[in-house]
Amino acid sequence: MTESLLFRGAKILGADSADILVQDGRIAEIGSGLSAAGARTIDADGLVALPGLVDLHTHLREPGYEASETILSGTRAAAAGGFTAVFAMPNTSPVADSAGVVEQELALGESAGYATVQPIGAVTVGQKGERLAELGAMASSRANVRVFSDDGFCVWDPLIMRRALEYVKAFDGVIAQHAQDPRLTEGAQLNEGAVSAELGLAGWPAVAEESIIARDILLAEHVGSRLHVCHLSTAGSVELIRWAKKRGVAVTAEVTPHHLLLTDELARGYDARFKVNPPLRTQEDVLAVREGLADGTIDIVATDHAPHPSEAKACEWQAAANGMVGLESALRVVHQAMVQTGLLDWADVARVMSSAPARIGSLAGHGTPIAAGQPAEFTLYDAAAAGVFAESDLHGQSSNSPYLGRDLPGKVLWTVHNGYATLEDGVLADRGARS
Repeated sequence: MTESLLFRGAKILGADSADILVQDGRIAEIGSGLSAAGARTIDADGLVALPGLVDLHTHLREPGYEASETILSGTRAAAAGGFTAVFAMPNTSPVADSAGVVEQELALGESAGYATVQPIGAVTVGQKGERLAELGAMASSRANVRVFSDDGFCVWDPLIMRRALEYVKAFDGVIAQHAQDPRLTEGAQLNEGAVSAELGLAGWPAVAEESIIARDILLAEHVGSRLHVCHLSTAGSVELIRWAKKRGVAVTAEVTPHHLLLTDELARGYDARFKVNPPLRTQEDVLAVREGLADGTIDIVATDHAPHPSEAKACEWQAAANGMVGLESALRVVHQAMVQTGLLDWADVARVMSSAPARIGSLAGHGTPIAAGQPAEFTLYDAAAAGVFAESDLHGQSSNSPYLGRDLPGKVLWTVHNGYATLEDGVLADRGARS
């Protein structure tokens, strides 16, 4: 039995103020002047109420890399960022390429209780790109996997990619491709351009991403199956997705918060916090992906939360690991890059960070409207707040954030998951396991 919560005066999707009553894990009532015997009352005056955020691209590292992150620490970070569900990428040890591993991840997420953890299954055994993993077994397991990806590795063999697209079509699954031609990026360190040339770092050409996207669009069209493009980063990639959608291809795409805001100019100090895959691109690319997200060409924002221990980043650029943590900062970065610039409103933010990722991932009970009778999965955001992003804002096990020391707008104050407050007035709740 969950406690009753009454939030007074929240601005649903940034619009009209209303009270939100939560009882028995659901939104019991929306209105003004609500009351309920025994309910805990919270002053939410002026706070923006959004459906619980859903991240289609999270690295939780467990099992195998618990020094970087665990499912418990990662979902605590998620709750602090306003997320109520995260999709866990399969590059664990062992790789999530079987029913046993994805069911283990699901159970660990249920035990932690801070967010729904939906495993993503690997496309190929061991993410080696040689033969298909147990896609059907993972789909029919208790984890009910519907998204498959070798993220971190491109499914480079076109025949393997075609077979994967054909296989998942039977249960309306989706292949999420890490678009990176490995031959074109051998030794690559930074976006190929003026900055990489000046710094003497091997260039990472945009065509390495775009050529794989183009090939996979044609394969998805040929097979009639669903394709999702992970962490799109170039202006050319946006044009390819726009072209594919005009053709009626069942393709969706994501962009990360860091590709909406940061550029390769930040690499000039050789600070490895800014080393990521795909790399930070140019200002022209940033403007193009913003436009693509604003006009619906790009469907969602996904964090690509990629924690690493300090020693993996506190070294020379060439030896440093790729990746950034991003769960706690994602909403604030989208606020700065998209809302403050007038490109999105809060209803759009709810779409690209909640309802659309839940739909793409076939995740029931998330991405639902803030309305009576719906599951109590939402977040309350103080859009008027602002501050310097600091290590105290991080709640996972790693601190490789590119935003440390940077001014960001907003603050997530409340996250409600499964009827419980997992974040209360900006402080993580410690309540133990939840069902």
